[in-house]
This record gives sequence, structure tokens and C-alpha cells, in this order.
Amino acid sequence: MEPEALFAQERSNFHAALLNGGVLTVNDAGVASNADSGSKASKSYALHIAKALKSETVAERLAGQTSGGQFEQACCDFLRATFPTLDHLRPGAWSISKVGGRGQSAGVARYEQYAHLVELNEAIESNPSLRSILGTGYAIAPDVVVSRAPVTDHEINIRRPLVDDTVATRASLRASGQPHPLLHAVVSCKWTLRSDRAQNARSEALNLIRNRKGRLPHIAVVTGEPTPARISSLALGTGDIDCVYHFALPELIDAVHADGGGDTAELLDTMISGNRLKDIADLPLDLAV
Repeated sequence: MEPEALFAQERSNFHAALLNGGVLTVNDAGVASNADSGSKASKSYALHIAKALKSETVAERLAGQTSGGQFEQACCDFLRATFPTLDHLRPGAWSISKVGGRGQSAGVARYEQYAHLVELNEAIESNPSLRSILGTGYAIAPDVVVSRAPVTDHEINIRRPLVDDTVATRASLRASGQPHPLLHAVVSCKWTLRSDRAQNARSEALNLIRNRKGRLPHIAVVTGEPTPARISSLALGTGDIDCVYHFALPELIDAVHADGGGDTAELLDTMISGNRLKDIADLPLDLAV
């Protein structure tokens, strides 16, 4: 008997962390913690997923900020356990971290493509009237980031002399040319997609696109939202987010079909067949592209 694939193991560990941490629970009324209690479909799909993931916890839902923070940490831990195993496909000195806080030090300005935002922020602080002109769209503090350290000339020249002080002196990858890590991916983690949360993720993606200098990082969203219609508000369309990843996509598919399918199943299939919705297990491999 072949051993279970690592990604399958880590997917199970990811779900176990959500269950054990109280993020995914079912209360006494049979409502899962990621369900909208005012929506019959949402409650049905969420409960089906919770049962499929073997939720035996009976508790009220955590406060939004608490569940959101724990969901971010679980997503970060999943990527830490999976993405580095692909170093034979995507070599590099990688760092995967959950961003804490919302100050400038927590934002993307620490990375090479956005380092110029430090000067912009300093200019605004010294001349507040600029804020009314430029706004605050440049202040981007994502949930989880994947970055790569720049490499030394010794690493570049390990097989044969490729660069020296006379050539390729402005390349972002060379540590001799610039000291900042390279932002490889930004992952926005949304346990649910209520009110304007979907649009917040889209606005952040557009700000990443508009404010960069150099290569655009991967921009992904991971969600535990059980309602396909709400997922579609973020997943459908192109130009900003690479893809939306569901925390339990096969279980969601089963939930929709068990509830009768219909137009909801067709919408779900449209997102999946159009490569706009995938499972979280697909994310590390997509980041290796």
C-alpha cells in the first residue's frame, strides 16, 4: 500500500487545525461557524462540509477577528508545510509569513517591488496635504506573504561565471544590487465573504498591481465561504486576482449536489472549469509556476 501523499496529509492537518482551534464548529442549532444563519442554502452547504470534515465540536462561532486571524495562521502553516517541498521545481531561499498588524512595517514596502512606497509615505508624513491627493491606496498590508531572498553573485556563478561588476548590475535578483526580499505571492485569507469583504480583497489586488515597480507577485484568495454565489462575486472576472482557493472544494461540490444542484451547481462548475476556483491543495503548486 502506497503512503498517503504529503499534500493530502497536510490538507487534513489544515482542516484539523481549523476544527481544533474552534474556527470550524457547529452550534446547538446545527449551524456551522462559516454559515450565514439567515441563509438556508449557506447553512445547508456549511453543515455538509463540517460533517464531511468530521466536525464534532459544538460551540458558538468565534468573534470575526479571532476566527479570521486563526484562519490566516492555518493557511500560512499549510503553505509552510507544502510549498518548500517543491524546491526541486522552484528553488530559492523562501520565507512564508503571516503579516501581523497594519502599520507600514507590516506592509509590502519591505519588498523590492514596493520599496519606493517608503519614500512616498515619508513624503506624505512631511506634507499631509498630499494625502488628499494620493489617498491611502498605497498602504497595503496583506494576510500571508511568500517572499524570496535575493541571491549572491557566488550562487549565480556556481556553475560558471555568469555575472560580474560590469554586467546585469540592476537585476532585482542580485543581492549585490539591492537588499530587499522579492515578493513572490500575496495570499488574502477570508473565512467568509460577507458584506464588502470580497471587494476589499479585490481592491487590495488592484493596489498591488498599480503600485508595483517590477514583477507582479502572485495574488490569491483563500476562503471558507460555503455559498457559491458569494464566492462568484470574487472569483468571476479576470485582471486582478489570480484565482480563488476554497478551503474544502471537493466537500463543497458534494454539498451543492446533495442539496439538489441546479443553478448553483452550474455556477460552481463555471468557476471551476474556468480556472477561477480551486482547492487549497492546488495553491502551493500554482505558486511554483
